[in-house]
Amino acid sequence: MRIVFLLILSILFFSCSEKKRNTKNIKTYTSVTIDSIFTDSISIRALAVTSEGNLVYGGNKTTIGYYDAKSNLHTNLLKGAISDSINVSFRAVAHVNETTFGISIVNPALLYKISKQGTVTLVYKESHEKVFYDAIAFWNEQEGIAIGDPTESCISIIITRNGGNTWEKVSCEALPKALEGEAAFAASNTNISIVGDKVWVATGGKASRILYSKDKGKTWQVFNTPIIQGIETTGMYSVDFYDANNGFAIGGDYTQPTINEANKIRTADGGKTWELVAKNSGPGYRSCVQYIPNGEAANLVAVGFKGIDYSNDGGNTWTHLSDEGFYTIQFVNDSIAYAAGKNRIAKLLFH
Repeated sequence: MRIVFLLILSILFFSCSEKKRNTKNIKTYTSVTIDSIFTDSISIRALAVTSEGNLVYGGNKTTIGYYDAKSNLHTNLLKGAISDSINVSFRAVAHVNETTFGISIVNPALLYKISKQGTVTLVYKESHEKVFYDAIAFWNEQEGIAIGDPTESCISIIITRNGGNTWEKVSCEALPKALEGEAAFAASNTNISIVGDKVWVATGGKASRILYSKDKGKTWQVFNTPIIQGIETTGMYSVDFYDANNGFAIGGDYTQPTINEANKIRTADGGKTWELVAKNSGPGYRSCVQYIPNGEAANLVAVGFKGIDYSNDGGNTWTHLSDEGFYTIQFVNDSIAYAAGKNRIAKLLFH
């Protein structure tokens, strides 16, 4: 018994020490500096940071942009590569293996692959009166996923297994059936979150649930959430997972952006169950939430057209850092991020 008791004490000691070691160096923030790096008459709702710290972004007016941070130069990767008669909006972009992808909203959906050398290839096209793609992400250099509103009885999901050269739509027989009025929001390109082989997809509207796959889209489950839902403008607009267990989602109702009663939810079991946090406090409607890197699932930033908010306790309490509005945000490291919105992109430095 004495040996067992000492062993338990030892385990507890080292567990506490490990916990302390993991959390003592987490940065906390009290302010943010915002520097515009791009201003134009373009609405930008999708960002992807490259491995070199550069930026890919998607917007209206047939814009898939590339920002070189070192030279401070912007390039529209589609300019001169496709017909000027094409005028579409991109609210979903990804960058993997020095290759850029962007998928357009509305009918027809057009998914372009853009090589490092600038070669533009249309790799997927879908024509349907209800087609509307919302987000795109990759598990690795070969396998990626894009999601959109239902065209049949399920959320639209297309998957590539060959580096984005071809994409196939997942049959509704292999997916959970969509509930009445359930769709997704193309607000920030962040209603997909990937950790390892796992993927979580946030739906919204009259029903707002989590679609989950543990095996890169081969099989699927669906989990209910307590977030506000019931009308077309409500539900989750953004989801992010820090690791395989800890995730956070935010949304609300963009037509009533001050309501904050049930628009922030958190999970600690990989998305199976969710709890409401910061009820009647903290930000109202926000279109994007992201964990800050190296923040041990405690540091979160949320953005929307009503400003920027920060939490250092996993979403229990929030600090309003700025009234400047953005649609989406992506972190470069634990202090620097890019944010985009109506007519601009900015570099954010958290202090």
